[in-house]
Amino acid sequence: MAKTPSKPEPDTSRPGPPSSSRPGSKPQPKPASDSDMRIAPDPFAAVLPGLAALGAIASIAAINWVGQERTPDRSRSRRKASAALRDLEACCLGLGEIFRRFQRNPHLFAGEGGQGASPLKFGVHGPRATADDCRVYQQLVNDVASMLVLASQNAFDVMCAIEDGEIDAPEELYYGFGSEQERLNKLIQERATLRATVETCAGVAERLTALVRRLKTYRVE
Repeated sequence: MAKTPSKPEPDTSRPGPPSSSRPGSKPQPKPASDSDMRIAPDPFAAVLPGLAALGAIASIAAINWVGQERTPDRSRSRRKASAALRDLEACCLGLGEIFRRFQRNPHLFAGEGGQGASPLKFGVHGPRATADDCRVYQQLVNDVASMLVLASQNAFDVMCAIEDGEIDAPEELYYGFGSEQERLNKLIQERATLRATVETCAGVAERLTALVRRLKTYRVE
């Protein structure tokens, strides 16, 4: 009687295809795909409002040339000079931090790549950005928008306090504000690059902080 041939033993000398789920192995992170990236938002849409907020503070320089007598019907600020100066100093510090955050995110705001040489204009786009980068951008835009409103109001209240005689500062201090105003004007006149705009505004914010602190020392008790 013929014997039934036995099945051949499997060859284990050659490794098989890698298993997608081996016991005890950790899942590998998926590489970032193009679908996870976004076109970087326009950096000047955030930087220019920050520059405008600094300009609102630097415009205190104009009070040195106003010199008009206060009329009885002119509206007065409801806040004391001390409160307006304190809040204005907080605005200067906040704007300084915002521009430092611009510098800490150079791929979005400080001119890395081709956008670094682009002149002052809207529509400048940088390299592709991640969703996290876009969230950072939106957060900074919100902070800049809030700071623009606060800086404009606080600077106006300080100028009213100067007109009302609650602050009596020497002319040289107002010339200091005027010098920072000229630095900002120069950026616009020369259509400075994004990198130069961010670096200059960061320096202006520090200088304005020092000037406002000096202005506080000339408050009339």
